[in-house]
Amino acid sequence: MPLQRRQRCDPGQPAGSTVSLASNRTRSLRVLSMGRRDCPSGGVLKEHLFSSLLVGDIELGHILQQVDEISRTLRLDIPENQKLSNALRLTVSCAVRQTLLERELRSMALTDDLTGLYNRRGFFASATQQLRLARRNTQESLLFFCDVDNLKKINDSYGHGEGDLALVRAAEALERTFRDSDVLARLGGDEFAVLALEASSQYQEVILRRLKTNLEKSSASESRYQLSLSVGVGRFDPMCPASLRELMAQADQVMYEQKGKRASFLGNQA
Repeated sequence: MPLQRRQRCDPGQPAGSTVSLASNRTRSLRVLSMGRRDCPSGGVLKEHLFSSLLVGDIELGHILQQVDEISRTLRLDIPENQKLSNALRLTVSCAVRQTLLERELRSMALTDDLTGLYNRRGFFASATQQLRLARRNTQESLLFFCDVDNLKKINDSYGHGEGDLALVRAAEALERTFRDSDVLARLGGDEFAVLALEASSQYQEVILRRLKTNLEKSSASESRYQLSLSVGVGRFDPMCPASLRELMAQADQVMYEQKGKRASFLGNQA
């Protein structure tokens, strides 16, 4: 699942535009359909946000349709009607700008600008809900806690731009490894976390091998250094459930134990 970037777009014509309300409505609806995802993968939280956005889009669409219908009944050669038409056009433009701003604020609150994954806030919100569902449905899950090896050395040797690229490449490898339904996040700095839903411990090594393969593919195009992650894994047992923070602490401890032994990719069961 490739990373998606923000696309900036003009939210609508200014109030004095000579463009008809009908064409303005069509353009406004097209603008609303553009842009990046407001939220990366993450189950219930993502579905809730998408549902809220869909309801808002439908409501705005109805308003734009009503404006269009009203505009068709107006005789624009009458000054009062011309004023009303301009006011309706301004209302449409403001409504579209407000909708786009709300989408952007949602995105900024939950996602990491560099990688497009969840940030810490988004991860805790979504993963906590997913663990509640896992407990209710008696489903195992795995929590992977990772960090990029030698990021400081990459920054010192090749510059912070290259360090940022290493983080983006690590995020891409994680996205290729895990499913859309899993919850992926960059927690900050060089740290990443993934909650793999409905994944039992018997699939842990399969996932780790797939991640290692994807990291090696990413490194094949970069000859200056080998991109690698240190990984710790925590298991969520619905019969003896742990909190998200407890799972992260468990996986984090294993990760750092292994990181001290070997400065390359390594995953071990917590």
